[in-house]
Amino acid sequence: MKPQPVSEQDIQPHSIWQSIILHLLPGALLLVFFVMAVPFAEHLGLPLRFAAMLGVFLVLIPFELGVLFYEGKKRNGRFSLRGVVVYRERIPLWQYFLWVPLLVVWSSIWALLLSPFGDFLIKTVFSWLPAWFIYSDNSGTSRIILVVMVTVYGIANVSAAIVEELYFRGYLMPRLSRLKGWSPLVNTVLFALQHFLTPWQQPFIILGVLPQAYLVSKKRNIYLGILAHSILNLLSTILLIMSVFG
Repeated sequence: MKPQPVSEQDIQPHSIWQSIILHLLPGALLLVFFVMAVPFAEHLGLPLRFAAMLGVFLVLIPFELGVLFYEGKKRNGRFSLRGVVVYRERIPLWQYFLWVPLLVVWSSIWALLLSPFGDFLIKTVFSWLPAWFIYSDNSGTSRIILVVMVTVYGIANVSAAIVEELYFRGYLMPRLSRLKGWSPLVNTVLFALQHFLTPWQQPFIILGVLPQAYLVSKKRNIYLGILAHSILNLLSTILLIMSVFG
């Protein structure tokens, strides 16, 4: 018999503090790694933001997957995501072609509209941050290193999108079920706040991701979020390539 999809009723909700910690910890660990790795990147003559990309591979993805498979081991007796990552119900194929492009367009519009506001936050609220934390100076960097950098950035970006959706929307959001209809909002706000490396982007992330979180919750389908998030991160990689080599 084919196993039935797991719902919120079949899992143990997290406490408020447990949810807050599990939402914010990935970003906090990435921030610590970035600050510690910057001197090494500088010594090697690499763009300093390259340290953040390495952190995605060495810290962010391993931590989030580690939590998921640890929970799977406890629940299933083996390294499985069954009962850990929820919202895996099927939807008609046409809905992917409808909702995913709409989510991508929605987030892209807010990214463009709020880009000046992000610059404003950098110059005011976050003016105390050192320049190396905000800007990546690629001048003097060889073309080969830049090619490696954008390649790593692209792979890290898309990989992180997939893992983050499994972790934040498929694992953490269903365990906020005690908040009922507020769980997508709380999940989105905490997801945005854990972007400690780019705090000036948090308003855009909240507005851009919120419809996606509600849709994933309503449709009980994590794949909508994975596709939309992956496409958006791929588009940001294309924009980086254009800015670096354009």
